[in-house]
Amino acid sequence: MVCATSNPATRRYMRRFLVTMVLYALFLILAVWVFVHFRPTGPVAWLLAVLAALPIIGQIVAFGLYLGEEKDEFMRNLQIQSMLWGIGATLSVTVVWGFLESFVHLHRMDLILVYPLYCILTGISYGMLQLRYR
Repeated sequence: MVCATSNPATRRYMRRFLVTMVLYALFLILAVWVFVHFRPTGPVAWLLAVLAALPIIGQIVAFGLYLGEEKDEFMRNLQIQSMLWGIGATLSVTVVWGFLESFVHLHRMDLILVYPLYCILTGISYGMLQLRYR
C-alpha cells in the first residue's frame, strides 16, 4: 500500500510522488553514469540534463493536481500556506546568499539546491502551521 490514508486525493498524490521519485532516481543515475563514462557534449548533454530534471517538474505538477483534487478546504489552505511560507523563506535565503556571494565572495550556491531547500522549508512551515492549528 502506497499510503495509509482514507483521503483519495492524498493517495493519488502519494502514488504520483512515488512514480516521480523513482523516475528521478533512474534518470539521475543514468545521466551521471553517461556523463562519467562517455562525457557527452552538445544536444546529448542537454537532453540528459533536462531528462534528470523532468521528474522534479512532475513532482510540482503532482502537487498542483493534489491541490485541485483536495476536497478538505482546511487541508488545502494549510498546504497553500506552507507553500507560501516555503517560497518566502527560499527567496529570502537565496537573496541573502546572492548578496553574500557578491559582496563577501561567499561560495556560489548551486541552483540545483534551490528546489530541495524549498521542499525542506515548506515541510518546516507545514509542521509549524500544524502546531498553530492544534
